[in-house]
Amino acid sequence: MARRRFVVCYDIASPARWRQVYRIMQGHGEWIQLSVFLCDLDDVERIRLESLLAEVIHHRDDSVCFADLGQVERDAVKVVFMGKSRRLPNPGPAIF
Repeated sequence: MARRRFVVCYDIASPARWRQVYRIMQGHGEWIQLSVFLCDLDDVERIRLESLLAEVIHHRDDSVCFADLGQVERDAVKVVFMGKSRRLPNPGPAIF
């Protein structure tokens, strides 16, 4: 199954829910900025992550955005930082 690279960013109204979302995201990608993660996910992992987040967020107050950057192996999307850079996920399978 092809892995795709996603930028996942979120705007959570409650600090308590924000911490829950942050903890969920830590298990699925690399934190690159406040409320922004870079995740390499296959379809099953993406659906699982979406499901976990859907259980935590308040759909009227909170927002989570998944930006699909393409297949990890094929498209080789380049991510560039200005200033302090962050470690990016290594392409390939992830074990959680």
